[in-house]
Amino acid sequence: MTYAEAIQYLYSQMPLFQNVGQGAYKEGLSNTIALDNHFGNPHRKYKTIHIAGTNGKGSCSHLLASILQESGYRVGLYTSPHLLDFRERIKVNGEMISEKKVIDFVEQERSFLEPLHPSFFEVVTALAFRHFAEEQVDVAVIEVGLGGRLDCTNIITPVVSVITNISYDHVNLLGDTHSKIAGEKAGIMKRGVPVVIGEYTKETYPVFQKQSEETGSPIVYAEEHKQIKYSKAAPNDGIQFFTKDYGTLLCELGGIYQKKNANTVLNVIPYLKNTFGRITQSTLSSGFSKVKENTGLMGRWQKIQEKPLVVCDTGHNKGGFKYIVKQLQSQRCRELRIVIGMVNDKDINGVLSMLPPQATYYFCQASVARALPHDEIKKIAEKHHLHGDSYPSVAEAYKQALKDSSDTDFIYVGGSTFVVADFLSYLSKS
Repeated sequence: MTYAEAIQYLYSQMPLFQNVGQGAYKEGLSNTIALDNHFGNPHRKYKTIHIAGTNGKGSCSHLLASILQESGYRVGLYTSPHLLDFRERIKVNGEMISEKKVIDFVEQERSFLEPLHPSFFEVVTALAFRHFAEEQVDVAVIEVGLGGRLDCTNIITPVVSVITNISYDHVNLLGDTHSKIAGEKAGIMKRGVPVVIGEYTKETYPVFQKQSEETGSPIVYAEEHKQIKYSKAAPNDGIQFFTKDYGTLLCELGGIYQKKNANTVLNVIPYLKNTFGRITQSTLSSGFSKVKENTGLMGRWQKIQEKPLVVCDTGHNKGGFKYIVKQLQSQRCRELRIVIGMVNDKDINGVLSMLPPQATYYFCQASVARALPHDEIKKIAEKHHLHGDSYPSVAEAYKQALKDSSDTDFIYVGGSTFVVADFLSYLSKS
């Protein structure tokens, strides 16, 4: 079996959320527990940090992993989805799981997996947990896949839990109010384990408080402990954070929304220092400044080129676009060009209603089954006074935007993780 065949097997045999949506979501932890028992409960062999939230959990996960790595620990990192290579989901000290390890897993375990009928995410989580045990990591930073309470990562008992924020996303699975969604994400709180909440609202606050009281989890609201005094763009395209307790931090990540993520991470650090004593001011600083170098994180206000300025971002819901739109409107350019596509289970009208009508649009369709047809997104966009042409692929839309641009224009590519994945894949091959 080749690596390509192993990946195709996982995609075709296990329900994959990016293709079938709700049909891939398996409620409950019975399959996860069966898989974990089969592999000898690998998640108990290392410490963990658990991160949930609607937006920002990827950035927070990578920042924490980078800080711990800079502090001299062997760090596992489990995130989803991937952009270019399935193996991005499972890393140790920034190194992706090997192709051979994936092949061996599929070949050796398919006889156990097939009768169980697990989801794609259940299988990949089991692979990640086993890989981290075999690699003898000191700690693994585990990002929740969907929700929290019934997510298959929720068998771990971490040293600290993190919930970044609550916004509308996957409402058909998690609930149609902020309080319902918060209830699902608050399900990662474990008895006696501290939890840091990045953002809260009057609707989500009582949900978090109730869960904290029931589980005896010490709770910190990062917004009430502001570590970031102010921030400004850095010369290297990142951000400089001027903090209360940690001096000036240069962050390799772009995007004004990183201020919220950085504040959340800095509120997690005191809890980590109790367990991971080698975290110092120096390792914290270098963890921020080398986060992309250490972890390979892509797609967070990622600058592609200068003339015209091209940026891509994986933001895909109203909570994410609240910050993206502010940054788009702040660009000094001759013309703003937006290459955008979305998948069919998002609040499309909500996102499109936020976008600037003065831009030129290039509506596109990502190469996943759940992608909204490009001509359909164009029709919906026109109701919000957004105008442009539609294209059957991300590459075609981007090539036309580039062709239309002068050196002083700004091109934004986004709307979906899968749009960014197609975009980066096209760039890697061109």
